[in-house]
Amino acid sequence: MGWILSWIKKPLPLFNTSEEESIVSAIVLAEQKTSAEIRIHIGKQKKVGDIVSAASIAFNKLGMQKTAERNGVLIFILPKSKQFAIVGDWGINSKVDALEWVEIRNQMQMHFQQNEFSEGVIHGIEKAGSLLSRHFKPSKANPNELSNALSKDA
Repeated sequence: MGWILSWIKKPLPLFNTSEEESIVSAIVLAEQKTSAEIRIHIGKQKKVGDIVSAASIAFNKLGMQKTAERNGVLIFILPKSKQFAIVGDWGINSKVDALEWVEIRNQMQMHFQQNEFSEGVIHGIEKAGSLLSRHFKPSKANPNELSNALSKDA
């Protein structure tokens, strides 16, 4: 699994209802252009020793490794520790250069630094969708293999 790590500055709660709806809409639109699946997960941990391991655990708990083409991408956010990671399944990592994820990470981080958190996440989703559409064309059916709803630790 590939990953990208960065810092965020906004405290909880990250998104209001309207922002969550906008994020879900962005996922739906992005996934119309690709067979890949994009999810957002908000973790509650205050401190983790390894953000990538935490993201990988969430990836597997969410069943993201079960897509037909192994082409799931998770944007994993830990607001209390002010970190996020972008984690892709092996199908993604076999086709997408890590530097392309770095560019998306940097663009998201610019929004976060301006306290434009939902805008940053939506921008990341849109850019990820465009990137994934080059490598994973949708089938005619293009089933939605994973939920588009934001997931959160209880």
